[in-house]
Order: sequence, then structure tokens, then C-alpha cells
Amino acid sequence: MKHLVLLIFTFGLCIQSTCSQKTTTDVDSSQPKDDVIKVDEYTASKSLENYKTAVFAGGCFWCTEAVFHRIDGVVDVISGYAGGGTINKPNYKGVSAGNTPFAEAIYIYYDPAIIDYKTLLEVFWVGHHPTQLNRQGPDYGTQYRSAVFYQNEAQKEEVERQINELNKGNEYKEKIATTLEPYDLFWVAEAYHQDFYELNPNYGYVQSVSKPKVIKVINTFPKLLKKQYKSM
Repeated sequence: MKHLVLLIFTFGLCIQSTCSQKTTTDVDSSQPKDDVIKVDEYTASKSLENYKTAVFAGGCFWCTEAVFHRIDGVVDVISGYAGGGTINKPNYKGVSAGNTPFAEAIYIYYDPAIIDYKTLLEVFWVGHHPTQLNRQGPDYGTQYRSAVFYQNEAQKEEVERQINELNKGNEYKEKIATTLEPYDLFWVAEAYHQDFYELNPNYGYVQSVSKPKVIKVINTFPKLLKKQYKSM
């Protein structure tokens, strides 16, 4: 269950300060608004087969999607559900309520000629709070866990290496809580979740929770940004 954030906001802002609330947005008409589909079906007509992929979970997918949209070499970022096995089809109501094993996650397509998996992971650690166990800020539950869903042994080894380095370093007072899970299947979330940050810039949760994470990444990795975001 997602909680209201920061009491300093007005009531009008607070009623929008949970990632579990719907809003009216422009959506991709190629996907049924209230349905979820497998990522392979969703991307079948997008000509993404020549790009590499990464699957991360770092709390509300509105935040993580917005973070990686700004990174040069990232071709597409899709919000959805991962880590719940291959049998049951999830939906937002069940996942956000914590009634499933799924996590809110993002599926990234990236150009390896511009950016590599190692660098995407470095952005991932900064774009959320990797020491928080089964929560991110106001959002509680395993559905908001920090996780990397590795798709091959090379990805697994790189994640393990970076976690070991972070745990040995002084950047975090607590150990990394990120789980390392084998990738099974990714379900694309309902259409109104896609590009949520861009389509709802004044939404309460976006302003109070998502935007600070985006700004942190922009300030930390100015050389990694797409051209349109370098002046922001």
C-alpha cells in the first residue's frame, strides 16, 4: 500500500501523493488502456531487436522510467511488472496492493554503442535508495523492492561486482538491499502508466517523489544525459 508523502504539502497536493492513484493521460492507443501484455508483444512493431536490454526495479516505476528516459543511449523505457513468475498475469490493482510476488519494474532498451550495462547500473544506484528493504520513500511492500532481474551471467556478475564495491565503500551507511533475481517474464503495465512523469508533470507524487530523483541523476551524471536534458 502506498502512503501519502510529506505533511508539509497542502491537502490538494497530498491527495495526489501516492503512486497507486490513477489520472487521465494521453496513452498509447496500440495498447488496451486497462490491460497488460507481454513485453515481446508490446515491442513487436517497434524495431528494437538490435538493442540490448536491462530490467530494474527501484520503487514506483513512474520514477525509474523518468530517470532512464534522460540517459543518452537509452532507446526506450517501459513500465511494467517483473519477478512474479510466468504463470499468472498481473494487474496494477493486485500488484500495488501487495497481493502478488511482482515488483513494479522497468524494461530498458539501450544502444551498446553509446552506453553499457555497467553504466546503466551506476545510474540505477543513484536513481533510487538501494539500501531500503522492500520500500522506496512513502511506498512500502515487496512490490516496491529494489531488484535487478539479470538476463544472462554477464549481467549477474556485473551486479554482484558493483554491490560488493558499494558495500565496501563509504557512500552508504547500510548494506545494499537490492535483490538479484533471474529474469523470467516482463509484463507491460497498463497504458496510462507509460510516460507518466512526462504526461503528468504537476501531479503531486511526481513533484514530491519522482522529480527529486530525476534531478539527483541529472546532477550526478551530466555527461550521460541526452542533449535535450543537458540544459535543465
